[in-house]
Amino acid sequence: MRESLEPAKINESKADAGTARKRPRPGERRLQILQVLAVMLQNPKGERVTTAALAAKIEVSEAALYRHFASKAQMFEGLISFIEQTVFGLINQINQKEESGLAQARGILQMLLFFAEKNPGMTRVLLGDALLQEDDRLQERITQVLDRVEASLKQALRIAQTQGGNWGQLGQEEVSIRAAMLMSFVLGRWHRFARSGFKKLPTEASDVSLRLLLSE
Repeated sequence: MRESLEPAKINESKADAGTARKRPRPGERRLQILQVLAVMLQNPKGERVTTAALAAKIEVSEAALYRHFASKAQMFEGLISFIEQTVFGLINQINQKEESGLAQARGILQMLLFFAEKNPGMTRVLLGDALLQEDDRLQERITQVLDRVEASLKQALRIAQTQGGNWGQLGQEEVSIRAAMLMSFVLGRWHRFARSGFKKLPTEASDVSLRLLLSE
């Protein structure tokens, strides 16, 4: 499973001088639009991406963008779909690999930090920064994604609760509180990453942090 949208090679369809530009295969241009949008969202200043700037970057007209996406909101929905499919696909892999609830929780947390580090532009989508002046339903959808992630963490802690040790002494309410606390840690790391212009990596000293957060 792909964990990042690799930056589009915008000019790769240009052959040597004098050779006509090749037409993208079906679906290629749509993917390229999402790739370039994700790259443009990596701007440390956090400026809003316009369709005019996006079209100029890809070297097509704005009308050409709308042949592949009905609206700018639909482009962001494409990015959110990529986030959703990738993150929950990886969570499923972690849960299948690890029997320990604590190992599942640790794996999910590490994955979330690594995913953001590998996809700076997606971090702004996850935080909602890139969606502030866009359609309200986009904010609602990313909130639903984050709620599902927190539910996955809660499920991992509930498994840990059934596996004995000090975690077995926790009540359901405390498990929910701890899951929310872990999600807050991830969001904090993402915010710091974005605020620093993507210089302070979310995985920095994460092993120590997670050991403390998941200690019994």
